[in-house]
Amino acid sequence: MRGSVTVARREIAAYFNSPVAYIFIVSFLLTCGVIFFFLERFFAVGQASMRGYFSLMPFVLSVLAPALTMRLWAEERRAGTYELLLTMPFRDGDMVFGKYLASMAVIGVALALSVPVPLLVSLFGRLDPGVILAEYLGAAFMASAAVAIGQAVSGASRNQMSAFMITVLSLLFLSLLSQLTSWVALPAWLASAVNWVSLSYHFVSFSRGVVDTRDLAYFALITAGSLYATARVVTAGRWR
Repeated sequence: MRGSVTVARREIAAYFNSPVAYIFIVSFLLTCGVIFFFLERFFAVGQASMRGYFSLMPFVLSVLAPALTMRLWAEERRAGTYELLLTMPFRDGDMVFGKYLASMAVIGVALALSVPVPLLVSLFGRLDPGVILAEYLGAAFMASAAVAIGQAVSGASRNQMSAFMITVLSLLFLSLLSQLTSWVALPAWLASAVNWVSLSYHFVSFSRGVVDTRDLAYFALITAGSLYATARVVTAGRWR
């Protein structure tokens, strides 16, 4: 665990010593704010609810989270520090988890800076704190899965741009997959399987303020599986 913390500190410093973290945070806040207040027409609806703010979170994170993860391993290869990193006295799992923690720290800052939005909405009506907490919890778990998938793609990529594009397409595909059941008539068992794989399907309950342990387990499984896959890729690179 100490190795993970050391790697996380290194990566957080790299994020905030470059424009990456600041661009991500500003883009996240502006995108969510514009969608919520203008495209979702919050003031015209006349209802104090954050559902519109969080309902599109899977798609916002599908586009923005890859900007954080694309550099995690692909940049190490480009800069020639990949081999140096592998010689450090850290286990592969420690390095992978440390990079994951660093990305989640940046997203955590972005979510924390969005707290004034529900405070503003509360001026127009009473908000249920439990619902808001559930929505933020869902956003954090969704971000966790997106970061883990993005790191796995970066670990297998040769450059940042390809890692970014592949991660965006993968996350959008997983987010839009649940829409397939409404566009195409599928057998019940196949529709259930498609919905189970979809990221946005498991986020719907959170956006409504409901915490379902099945959705928590899904995001935890995606996160753990992707981090494990990344560690295996790093191990293979070490042997090469």
